[in-house]
Amino acid sequence: MIDVRDLTKLFGDGPTTVRAVDHLSFHVGPGEVYGLLGPNGAGKTTTLRMLLGLLRPTSGDAFVDGFSASQQPVEVKRRLGLVSASAGLYQWLTPRETLAYSADLYSLRPADVAARTDRLASVLDLGGFLDRRCATLSTGQKQRVNLARALVHDPPIMLLDEPTRGLDVVGSRVIFDYIDLLRREGKAVIVSTHRLDEAERLCDRFGLLHRGQLRHEGTLEELAAQTGHARLTEMFFSLLDEGRGMVVSSQSPVS
Repeated sequence: MIDVRDLTKLFGDGPTTVRAVDHLSFHVGPGEVYGLLGPNGAGKTTTLRMLLGLLRPTSGDAFVDGFSASQQPVEVKRRLGLVSASAGLYQWLTPRETLAYSADLYSLRPADVAARTDRLASVLDLGGFLDRRCATLSTGQKQRVNLARALVHDPPIMLLDEPTRGLDVVGSRVIFDYIDLLRREGKAVIVSTHRLDEAERLCDRFGLLHRGQLRHEGTLEELAAQTGHARLTEMFFSLLDEGRGMVVSSQSPVS
């Protein structure tokens, strides 16, 4: 459902060119949760923006449910749901109005909107505050509304960018339950997060990015066999140490 093929993005010209994403390829199938992980500057956000059709790749492409992100961005957006920690809510709308507004952007019929709102309110426990202004909601309640908004048009593919940032243990549990729901409904999911302990719990497979390149990919067991490390944190320290060694080596004088 998500097919990334040789995706590359360059910024700048000449000696100042930055290769943010470097010939990246991976696939995510229905009902699979894929962790796209890496340190700051690894290329995660740039990759998600290209998947969303917000940024054109320098070369390569990404296909979402068979549609090209670079050539058919509107069709791609119809099939994607995005959950981002940086997404805000209209403070003077209620959650019910927020869902109706988002559904209208996707041209859903009023009857379908009502049915989707009722279901999402039940699944995500919105009933106690569905008709309160968003300005009065707690951080956890606002996050629940964000989760519902991303699902209101029932997209087959979900992108979650730092979904637990700023949440406490209880709020994070909502995200875990939400991802379980997406998996059960057969949606293809990409999770991008810095919280590697949570990624180990959430994801079925992982792609480890470093300097725009996919350095390792697989299940946690497969990554352990590839890297010799049991935990994602240890794998990333190894990648960072390797990167520092490459920089030092490239700057060493030739004897």
